[in-house]
Formats: sequence, C-alpha cells, structure tokens
Amino acid sequence: MELAVRDGGRIGIRAIYTIGHNYRDPAAAVDDRPERPLVYGKATSSLAPDGSVVRWDRRLTVNVDGECELGVVVGRDAGVIGYTIVNDVTSRDPWLDGDQWLLGKSMPGFCPVGPVVVPAGMLDPAGLSLGMRLNGVEVQDGRTSQMRYSIGEILDYLGRHVRLEDGDLIATGTPVRTGPFADRHLELGDVMTCWIDGIGELTTTVG
Repeated sequence: MELAVRDGGRIGIRAIYTIGHNYRDPAAAVDDRPERPLVYGKATSSLAPDGSVVRWDRRLTVNVDGECELGVVVGRDAGVIGYTIVNDVTSRDPWLDGDQWLLGKSMPGFCPVGPVVVPAGMLDPAGLSLGMRLNGVEVQDGRTSQMRYSIGEILDYLGRHVRLEDGDLIATGTPVRTGPFADRHLELGDVMTCWIDGIGELTTTVG
C-alpha cells in the first residue's frame, strides 16, 4: 500500500511495528513503564486506506477495538521521513490478544493508515494532541508528551534488533481510553475517527 505525502509524492509501506503500553495514564499515581519498549507487529496484508470499511470473521473474534496512534514512517538510513495516523485495530479475545498478538492485530483491514504522510520537517511530534471518536463520542484524548519511550528511543531500540528500512511504519502507542464507550467493543455500522493535530483525520467504518 502507498500513502500520499503532503508536499507531493508517495511512500510505499513495508514492515509494520507497533509499540505497546507506551502512554502514561495521567490519572495513575504510579507509572508502570516497561523495562524496555514492548514491540509487536502487524502483517502488511492488514493495511487499509482512509475511508475503508473493516470486516472480519466474527467466528474468530467479536471483541475488537480501535486505537489511535502516531505513525512514524522510516526513511533512508533509519531516520524519520514523516508522520501519519494509524488505527491499531485489535482483537481483545484472550486466545488472540492474550498470546497471539500478531494474529489478533493482522486480520484484513486491521491497520487503517493515513490520510497522508506529513514530512518530518513540517511537524514537531513532541506535544501533539491525538485521540479517537466512536460515532462522534470521544473514546481517546491524549498527547504524545505522555509517551513513556520517545520516538528516538524507539528507533534506537528497534535498530539494535532489526534492520529498519525505507518505508517501514512504527505505530508508537496509544492513549488511555475514556468516556462512556471506553469498554465497548466495535459493532456493525460503527464509525471510528482517529485524529492527530497537524495531520488530520483517519476514518474507518465497521462492516
């Protein structure tokens, strides 16, 4: 899948890495930062564009959520070429989210990305507001300053274990869920709208 770049051109997405438990809960008395970044993955076959409809086999899972994440697009020499929005759609069933994270995150359409890539020189990722609305109701509302591991730390950690290449995508974690839909799983007809200041909105409908 290719993404449009705000100042022109397109970028093809390669590998997808996701970082777990990377946002502090502002209401928590103690921060339970992991000893190191927690790295999961999503298959590239789960990629979907802005405005897509996500469908999955309900015999496999019915407990599915979406999560807004700042996406970091890697360029040459493992640097940051730009930023985008990632909806990290994930199954919450214990037989998937419990021990089969790759499968629970990689069903077709489980990685909506977009609407554009904003070049790194056009956006400071340090204090961006981001969140998600479900059918217009706020589910997440946080700031990238709540990250436990910074983008630089994540790149350094990943780069010590894998060869990051041009077009790799890193989903950097997600803020805590709040509001009346915090514990509600996705249902037919739901509309997820992920937003990040300076990038825009990424919309996905549940089919």
